[in-house]
Amino acid sequence: MAGLLALPLALSAQTASPSQEADWRRANDAVGAFKRGHADVLKWEQANTGASTTTPGSPSGMAIPTAEAAVRMAWKFHFKLARPLAELGPQNEQLIAQGRWTELDPSLQRRVEDAGEVLKVAAAGRKAWIEAVAAQQVLKHQRDMLEAAQAAYELGQRMVTVGNWSKLQLSAVQLAASNARMNLRRAQQAAAQAQANLVKTMGQTGLQEGFVLPDELPAIPAQPMTAADLQKRGDAIRNQLPRAESLRNRALSKLAMNVYWAAHALAQDSQGDILKTREFITEETVLHYNGMLKSVWDLLDEVRNQSQATVDAIRAQRDFWLAEADLQWVLQGGEPDSFVSLGGAGGDAPAPAAH
Repeated sequence: MAGLLALPLALSAQTASPSQEADWRRANDAVGAFKRGHADVLKWEQANTGASTTTPGSPSGMAIPTAEAAVRMAWKFHFKLARPLAELGPQNEQLIAQGRWTELDPSLQRRVEDAGEVLKVAAAGRKAWIEAVAAQQVLKHQRDMLEAAQAAYELGQRMVTVGNWSKLQLSAVQLAASNARMNLRRAQQAAAQAQANLVKTMGQTGLQEGFVLPDELPAIPAQPMTAADLQKRGDAIRNQLPRAESLRNRALSKLAMNVYWAAHALAQDSQGDILKTREFITEETVLHYNGMLKSVWDLLDEVRNQSQATVDAIRAQRDFWLAEADLQWVLQGGEPDSFVSLGGAGGDAPAPAAH
């Protein structure tokens, strides 16, 4: 299979010698077997590459398919929660595990001792799972970006060899490939840290190196919770709290709601107009490239651009679910140490909670 090698051959054929042209034609014939030309070659390469030093194996071990499963596993690690869970009853236990905390009786924590600890552990388990799934998603797309950058660099080297480029021109492409490699390493480390935190939160340190996780996070809801509903819920909880805690919760609730609404809007924008527009540009670039109206550089640049837009959308989706988990905890009287930052990149410092 010609693979990514066909990309440098195709462009250098513009000034190739007769022998080089014969190689180019053979490679181009192989590329023609794909419905959409070189764009499908990129996808084929991603699906059929062998072992690579930049592509570690997927974690093997116990599967945690949902946030609910993560919450229930976290509860099992905390043996002392067996009693309050039993007192809460199966219906309340299910509401908490599924993240439907606004449906809980506001007086629950006052009536059931250690109910607050049940919620705290549930919030930690849910957030650890969200972080790990998102980090795994981002890692995949950082690999895609490195594939495109490496293909561009290989092509640039061919251009220098046949005298069509200077080393100065090649240096920009080389720098892009180096940056992509660094970003992949950062993503690998972030994914490893997220898995380690999930293992710790699940109480599996020394027993599991990682968990098998779903390929992507759940979709965000079309509409966020309304201000009226959240205010009503907050007032009901604060009526159960001592005055000092009630005042502190009011400040926390305001901050948590603002982060929640902002996170929802950002996630919608990044997954809506921005990502759809980028996908349209990519499709058009492929068509123009196959019609010889765009260069292979345009195609590779657009592959990187779409992958980056997808990474940004995943991070925005992650931030929404983290903000949603924090808000629901606050509306049960909880006090998160911090709220998610909405900077759009991995490893952002969390926003401090009001105290």
